Amino acid sequence: MFHLMFSSPCLYVIVRYIWPMPWPLPARLASALLLLLASQYHLYSRFSSGSVFSPEFPRAVVVLFNWAFGAILLLAVLQIVLDLGTLLTMLIRQRWLTIPAAARYAAGTAALVLAAIGVHQAMRVPPVKDIEVAIKNLPAQFDGYTVLQLTDMHISRLFDEPWAREVVNRSNALGVNLIVITGDLIDGPLSARTKGVAPLRDLHAPDGVYVIPGNHEYFFDNETWMQHFASMGMKRLNNSHAVIERDGAQLTLAGVTDLSAPRAGLPGPDLSKALSGAPANTPIILLDHQPRNARQAARQGVALQLSGHTHGGMIRPLDLFIARANEGFVSGFYDVDGMQLYVNNGTALWPGFALRLGVPSELTRITLKRAAEPD
Repeated sequence: MFHLMFSSPCLYVIVRYIWPMPWPLPARLASALLLLLASQYHLYSRFSSGSVFSPEFPRAVVVLFNWAFGAILLLAVLQIVLDLGTLLTMLIRQRWLTIPAAARYAAGTAALVLAAIGVHQAMRVPPVKDIEVAIKNLPAQFDGYTVLQLTDMHISRLFDEPWAREVVNRSNALGVNLIVITGDLIDGPLSARTKGVAPLRDLHAPDGVYVIPGNHEYFFDNETWMQHFASMGMKRLNNSHAVIERDGAQLTLAGVTDLSAPRAGLPGPDLSKALSGAPANTPIILLDHQPRNARQAARQGVALQLSGHTHGGMIRPLDLFIARANEGFVSGFYDVDGMQLYVNNGTALWPGFALRLGVPSELTRITLKRAAEPD
C-alpha cells in the first residue's frame, strides 16, 4: 500500500503528461520507464536497509532521488491544475480543447526547478529563528532565559556528519542557557549512524542538553538510541521531569515519550507521571514530539509545550492537510486553552521526502519573558 500510494503521482504523470506529448513512441516509452524507476525510491530504500526510513545510498544518490521524486510529485500537481483548467474552459466554451505542448513543457520545467529549490532548502543548515514567549508567573530570575529547540534532525545519509557538525557549531555559538531536542534525531540503526550522530556529543549549554524520543526512534530500537544519547551527555526525559534552578527560583522541564511507543511495546506518553513530584507553583515547559496531545497538556497546567514532528508541512499548501492529521497544529504558535504551544518546522526532515517550499527549517532560540500582570 505504501509503495502504491507513492507510485500514484507517477502513473498520473505518465498517462496525462508523457503520453500526450508529440514525441516518438520509443521516447515516450523510455520516459515512462525512467519515471517509474525514479518513483520507486522508497522501495529501493527498503532493499538497501530493510526500512523506507533509512536509505543507505551515497549522499549524492539520495539527493538525486529526492529531486526526481519531488519533481514527479510537483509535476503531477501542475498537470492536475492544467487538466482542471482545461476542463473548466471546455465547459464554458462548450467545445473540445487540448492542452498545448508548450504548456506541458512549461509545467515540466517548473516542476524540475521547484524540486531543485525544494531539496536545496531542505538540505541547508537552518538559520536561527528568534521567538519570545511570555509566561505567567515566570520568576524574575528566568526573565530573559534562553532555550534552543532542535527537533527532527533525521541524521542519515542525507543529513550526515558534516551537516550535524555545522548544526552543533551554530547551536553552541548562540550561547543559550538550555538546549532541548524534541525527537526524531535519527533515521537508521545505531550501527549505521554512530559517526553521523557523533557531533551531538559536543552540544553544550550551562543548564544542559535534554532529549525526548520521536516516532522515528521507535523504528530503530528506541531504548538503544536513548541510552546512546545519554552516554553522549544528553539528559533523557522519559515521562519524567527535571527542575531547572536559577538564583533560588525554579522552572520545571518535563518530557514524555511518543504516541507511537505502544506500537513498539513501550510506555506511551504519560504527562501525569512526568509531573509527579514536580514542585508546586512553578511554570512547566513540556517537551512532546507530536503536538496532538496539547489540549491534555493544557488541562494539566503546562505553560509552554514545545513540539515538532510536522516539519511545518514542508510545502505550502500541503501544510493544510498535515494540520488536519495533527489536531489542527502544524507550524508556529497556538493558544491552546490558555497554554502556549510552539510547533517547530524542524531542523531537517525525513530523507525519504526532503523538500521544503515556503516552510523554512529553523534553529529556534526561545527567550522566556515574564507576562505582564493584568491591571
